[in-house]
Amino acid sequence: MSSAGDGAQATRKTSLTGIKPTGEPHLGNLIGAIEPAIEMAAGDYESLYFIADYHALTTARDPELLAQWTRSVAATWLAAGLDPQRTVFYRQSDVPETFELTWVLSCITGKGLMNRAHAYKAARDANVAAGEDPDAGINMGLYNYPILMAVDILIMEAHAVPVGRDQAQHVEIAADIAGSFNHLYGSRYRFVVPEAVIPPETTGHTLPGLDGRKMSKSYDNYIPLFLPASKLRKLVRRIPTDSTPVEAPKDPDSSAVFQILAQFASDDVVADTRARLEAGGVGWGDLKNQLADVLEERLAPMRERYEALMEPGSELDDALAKGGEIARERASRVLRSVRHAVGIG
Repeated sequence: MSSAGDGAQATRKTSLTGIKPTGEPHLGNLIGAIEPAIEMAAGDYESLYFIADYHALTTARDPELLAQWTRSVAATWLAAGLDPQRTVFYRQSDVPETFELTWVLSCITGKGLMNRAHAYKAARDANVAAGEDPDAGINMGLYNYPILMAVDILIMEAHAVPVGRDQAQHVEIAADIAGSFNHLYGSRYRFVVPEAVIPPETTGHTLPGLDGRKMSKSYDNYIPLFLPASKLRKLVRRIPTDSTPVEAPKDPDSSAVFQILAQFASDDVVADTRARLEAGGVGWGDLKNQLADVLEERLAPMRERYEALMEPGSELDDALAKGGEIARERASRVLRSVRHAVGIG
């Protein structure tokens, strides 16, 4: 049986992006993850995107809310420009082969590798700091999470995985697991060994939130993507500013409002706004109104598209169903090779 490496020479390399459905998407998600990943999908890679609904079960306990988040995240990516005609777009739960391969690879993965996973270590450290048992409240889903994520990558024979720097360890673990399997069974089947791709957008500037800190669901300081215009303007006006008088010159780079504007306005508008702030005569309230206008212009078409996709029976359902069929065929082929390699079936 030929190895994965043989087929990889004849086809484009594959990139894989997983999106965990936990909560409503916000401006920081759009700038830091969604747009860079969609840009990569338009490049030279064969791209696959999946909604990681089973990953969400480590924390999600409300079934109706999880179903809502799953649909919302999928609609967000399509509204932001992901083209399901060019990209395989599917739900993780539509590829049950993933879970059989998870068991196979669990059997060759060292416990020590899982002990070093960042999420597990952070949970243990938090328990110790609180005077609790180190493993209090930690479920096996959280502990085994990196193996499931590795399988998501390996079962699609992904070469590249776009991630933020804080997620790079997951791809490194997937590469380690692939290496272990290839060492044991490489004469019968070899996994593609994936590499993390860290887009430039995630290595430098981060979008500030309503309190000036990094925009994050953890801080509850985010601006949701699809708010009505009036609510969006109210949130923008909550962003903190200093007490510099209207007539005084201002430092744009110290302003969270300007930092957000710089990510959404055209270069000409950003340059003109910077010059006016530095010259004085522009108040922070004026800048907030400008930001609200810029955001509404950028987000209104996306919001309209998102709302249409969220309707029952929209094209979203067909896109996910078709993507699931393609992903499952691909996963089935890999799983058959793995079964042959380990001596099952």
